[in-house]
Amino acid sequence: WQEYPTLGSIRDPLVRDVEVKIEKYLKTPYTAKWTLKVTWEKAAAYPSRRDDTQTSTYQAVLTTDGNRSFALLLYQDGGMRWDYTKLAAGNVLIGFS
Repeated sequence: WQEYPTLGSIRDPLVRDVEVKIEKYLKTPYTAKWTLKVTWEKAAAYPSRRDDTQTSTYQAVLTTDGNRSFALLLYQDGGMRWDYTKLAAGNVLIGFS
C-alpha cells in the first residue's frame, strides 16, 4: 500500500491521474486531498485451492477531497485469471450504487 497526502504544491503523477479519471468519467472538477493505493499481486481466488494459475493482480485506489470520496478498482491487463465458474457460490452479484 502507498499513501499520497497532497498537502503541498507537489502532486504525485498517480494522484493527478486519479483526478483526471474522476473529472473525465464523472464530469466533475476534483482535487484530491488524500489518496491511498493498495495493490494485490497474484492474489488467489477465495477459497483458494492452491492453484497459482488462478490468480489476479489488481489495485484499489481510495481518494477524497474532504467532502466526496471515490474508489477506483484497476486490474492488470490480462491479469484477471480467476475462473468464476469454479466459485463456491453461483449467485454472486457485483455492482455499485
